[in-house]
Amino acid sequence: MSAVPQTPAGTESPAPTGPAQARSAPRARRSLALALPAGALGAALALLASGRTWAKGSAQLAQGELPRSVTGADVTGVPGALAVVGLAALVAVFAVRRAGRIAVALLLALSGVGIAVAAVLGNSDTSALREKAATAVGLTGADVHHVTHTGWPWVAAAGGLLLLFAGVLALVRGRHWPAMSGRYERTPGGPRGPRRAPAAPDLDRPEEIWKSLDRGEDPTR
Repeated sequence: MSAVPQTPAGTESPAPTGPAQARSAPRARRSLALALPAGALGAALALLASGRTWAKGSAQLAQGELPRSVTGADVTGVPGALAVVGLAALVAVFAVRRAGRIAVALLLALSGVGIAVAAVLGNSDTSALREKAATAVGLTGADVHHVTHTGWPWVAAAGGLLLLFAGVLALVRGRHWPAMSGRYERTPGGPRGPRRAPAAPDLDRPEEIWKSLDRGEDPTR
């Protein structure tokens, strides 16, 4: 019969390590290396595309046609706003743990979905262009002609998909990612070191005596 190793009383047996734990660490590093640049690039693309021209057209005047154009922010403010939310969620993933990390990762993924949907819908939306044409002509309900769309809505949609990808990685592999260190956080009610007694004042230096009196101490003690 083989002897079974016994652990001393009051001690815990070491945590088991095996092939599963050895494989999870490289996977976590790879997923983190993919999620961070994908999320940052996705937010940057959505913000960049929001400020670019999405559609062009011409308002009809008696003297001729007046060219008009609208940016992504004119069409919809959703991509730009959600890009900021997604970028904040990408950073906040490392500040929370467990359920908080899952919630933040879900917010990151939903931000990407919202950006992509808003960009695709905004690609065919001409309401903002008609409003600009009506302002230029001075007539409510003025129409626009020769409407063309640029590729910037699709750039915003691509940014949303990248944020969605980062959010999915955070949901699936985020529990293995590192978190911000709590080394410098003070634990309420935690043990504290002994308080150092104040040094005795030097009675040969008048300024030290006055400082002791200001603190309410007796310098002669």
